[in-house]
Amino acid sequence: MCWFTNFPHGGPKRSDGRWDRLSFPLASSRSATRKSHGRGRVGRLPLGELVGDYANPILKPEAAEVVKKHGEISLRGMGYPTPRNQCWPGGVPFVFASDDGMQLLQQPDKVFMLHIYDHQVRQARLNQSHPTQVNPSWYGDSVAHYEGDTLVIDTVGIKVGPFAMVDWYGTPHTPALHVVERYRLLNYEAAKEGLQRDAKENFRIRRPLPEDRDQKYLQLQFTVEDEGAFTAPWTATMTFSRGGADWPEIVCAENIQWYPGKSAEVPRAVKPDF
Repeated sequence: MCWFTNFPHGGPKRSDGRWDRLSFPLASSRSATRKSHGRGRVGRLPLGELVGDYANPILKPEAAEVVKKHGEISLRGMGYPTPRNQCWPGGVPFVFASDDGMQLLQQPDKVFMLHIYDHQVRQARLNQSHPTQVNPSWYGDSVAHYEGDTLVIDTVGIKVGPFAMVDWYGTPHTPALHVVERYRLLNYEAAKEGLQRDAKENFRIRRPLPEDRDQKYLQLQFTVEDEGAFTAPWTATMTFSRGGADWPEIVCAENIQWYPGKSAEVPRAVKPDF
């Protein structure tokens, strides 16, 4: 089973298929590091010139310097490594902007989030608490609960890897990163404002703005808090529509020549598994 109507009342209802985002947001939040130079070549992401707003007061000085350096690399037309083009786990919230589609599955004690790109998988334990000490991992420790018809997922303990970032501008995060996701189903009228804002603020809409008044939309509102990188929490909203029934195979490591003459730093085991 994937997404549903009225999860908490009588159990989830079946609805096959996947959810596709309606835009290609270059940053997870325009309130964090918005695009300040309209020079992106989206067809060649991430080789396009992506320059974040490193003067934004929401960024702490160390984070602002990282965003500035990434922008300088982009303006030289060189491109810079991201979790996506280096075949590393995207982490949260980078995976929201990076993915090509997702599916949500519920079991009695867990919710699974399946992401098409590189077949990444997240899971959140239902109606449980974070442990006292969290062992950092690529997607952190996630717990979930319902507030009415809204699924709330709380994630901490997200590992800081060699290419860790929260958006396409290279905005860094620290071990203090805390992300809260809120998912809810909306009809067209309720989703329209978010769809219009999405079309205006994000860099590219993958297809025309939907006008199907009978269709359900999935809204994700997430809040990012990281006292090591940001001066205040910030919130962003993404809207998803129904995608196709197929689940294409997209494996990063099968196409690692992202830059001319330079291969991706594909994760490698330091010791045999057995």
